[in-house]
Amino acid sequence: MPDFFSPETMSQGSFDERVATLRARWQDYRDGGGFEQFVEFTLALNSLAERLSRLRLPGLVRQCEGLENAALAMYGAPETHPAAAQTVVALDRQIESLLGAIATARRVEREPDQRAGDAAEARPAEWIKPRTIWMFANAGTGWAAGLAAQLTFYGFQVRVMPWCHELPAEDPPFAVIFVPEGDADSSDDATTADIRRVRAACPASQLYFLGVPRTLERMVELMRAGIDVTIQRDDQMAALLSSVLDLVQTHDNERYRILVVEDSRTALTQIERALKQNGIDCQAIPDPSRLFEVVEDYRPDLVLMDMYMPSCNGVEATRALRQMSAFQAVPIVYLSSETDVALQVEALRLGGDQFLTKPFNPVLLAATVKTTIERHREMRRASRHDGLTGLLNHTASKAELDARLAALPAGARLAVAMLDIDHFKSVNDAYGHPVGDQVIRSLAWLLKGWLRGTDVIGRYGGEEFIVAMPGVSAHEARGVLDGIRAHFANLPHVHAAGSLRVTFSAGVADSSRYSKASELVEAADQALLEAKARGRNRIVEALPPIVPG
Repeated sequence: MPDFFSPETMSQGSFDERVATLRARWQDYRDGGGFEQFVEFTLALNSLAERLSRLRLPGLVRQCEGLENAALAMYGAPETHPAAAQTVVALDRQIESLLGAIATARRVEREPDQRAGDAAEARPAEWIKPRTIWMFANAGTGWAAGLAAQLTFYGFQVRVMPWCHELPAEDPPFAVIFVPEGDADSSDDATTADIRRVRAACPASQLYFLGVPRTLERMVELMRAGIDVTIQRDDQMAALLSSVLDLVQTHDNERYRILVVEDSRTALTQIERALKQNGIDCQAIPDPSRLFEVVEDYRPDLVLMDMYMPSCNGVEATRALRQMSAFQAVPIVYLSSETDVALQVEALRLGGDQFLTKPFNPVLLAATVKTTIERHREMRRASRHDGLTGLLNHTASKAELDARLAALPAGARLAVAMLDIDHFKSVNDAYGHPVGDQVIRSLAWLLKGWLRGTDVIGRYGGEEFIVAMPGVSAHEARGVLDGIRAHFANLPHVHAAGSLRVTFSAGVADSSRYSKASELVEAADQALLEAKARGRNRIVEALPPIVPG
């Protein structure tokens, strides 16, 4: 099972605190039964759901969101609390079930697997990730074996078993893939029951169902049974590999920063409480006259703007802020007791993104803030990534390398590699550009599958890639990349007339010899040219720079 709860992916104290806070807030409500205690409990529950979502634990997220929906349905007015005894007992059971599932996921012992024979043994243990996949496919499903072989190439251990098979007595897997027989997407009760059985046993695993017809009804039916991702028939292999490999990447966990422009101390206290419970940083100013100064210094991800303030209203402040090029796109959410829909629409037309009416539900406030910021960040991410491979594009790769070098601790190393697919023009000429695109995607997937989530991987242009590996020497990087090179050389690329095999060459340099990003890239590029000159399909370390004598 993947180490979702490792220091690389989370602060253990932070997660433990959220679980402990949820328990404490629920106990406070059971003891006191007041509306304020229930508000604190729902905020703690929302905070835990957000954290599980960031850790990419779909089964636990589903369970937590079900509990959250049940709690929000009880929200009501202050006079509706304390809730009826039977309602409290039902919620108590859901809470214990969720916390039990989290505890089970955390108890799993994780040991590195030996995935690739000699190639894996030559690699540092840091790159060996225990990522098991269970695949349910009956004997008549001919292409299941090919799919399992492909996943193995990308660094996963795949266990294939028939539908309704007894679950292995081992750690829950990273992912579970359900493969129906032939073109038949069976929707009988046995299929649904089997999915529910696996979902209950593997709450932290990602569940996939392949070969789904393009119908809303069937997709919804599968999701209700416990499936997280449905893959349609026409793009099964590419969509599955892209989704599975995306799960193992380390995503931006930068804390949200909210600027609150609010002159009411009471409202500000409620806002700060709701945001703090969700681990969101905020800075408040009661007077919009300081708006330009603060946004320049604080660089918020979102502005919560009161509609009515003494010196000017929120719409006027927003229009002024939109005149500054650096903040034309920053999301702005209005807060107001204004209930006139026409005025709300006008406020949104003049530069706002959302409108929350006071008094607001603190859970709704936190959810609005998070989803608005994530959509904005997703748009920025899309502009930084290559459309074919999903890797960082040329400009973003260079910017990320500059940032990593600037943040490198004294005495630490960072290795940079330039990779190029050998004889790629011949592949395009002989088999066509669609096959060439598939070769490029395959190398991108292989790099994502075998490198660490903290490594930088980018498509530098055409068939050329760049990799930056923090905390690694050129020699260590060469060993890791040589294992990937061996895998890629043996990876079959299927086309209409059969399959072909392709190789790549690479050059590696590290920051112990080259301190600037441009120097590192140039040194790695020269080493790549040397690898090509020596016959290709090899990794070459850059020579030390010549010191003028």
